[in-house]
Amino acid sequence: QAQLVESGGGLVQAGGSLRLSCVASGRIRGVHNAMGWYRQAPGKQRDLVASFTRDGGTIYADSVKDRFTISRNKARDSVYLQMNSLKPEDTAIYYCKTIFAGTDLWGRGTQVTVSS
Repeated sequence: QAQLVESGGGLVQAGGSLRLSCVASGRIRGVHNAMGWYRQAPGKQRDLVASFTRDGGTIYADSVKDRFTISRNKARDSVYLQMNSLKPEDTAIYYCKTIFAGTDLWGRGTQVTVSS
């Protein structure tokens, strides 16, 4: 069964750092080109945080530019999100997403809480 598994969330003080990981498992290969991170805060919609594009580039939400960095390991079909200078407004559930067999495949999410 194809799935994405996130890890690395937790509680951190403002100004701190966290590194999220997402690994594709099961009968799933070559999805690293479309892997990215989204987040959803309570009462808000799920929004893009950072993602790889099909031409190999990256895109970031304006609110995280210069603080977050997305990276990947192509051989392991995994993607990472290094989050620095965290702010309370970064508090959310962070989801990994890719495209597999023509459809969106989401992980279950990992909670990130930033205290002030």
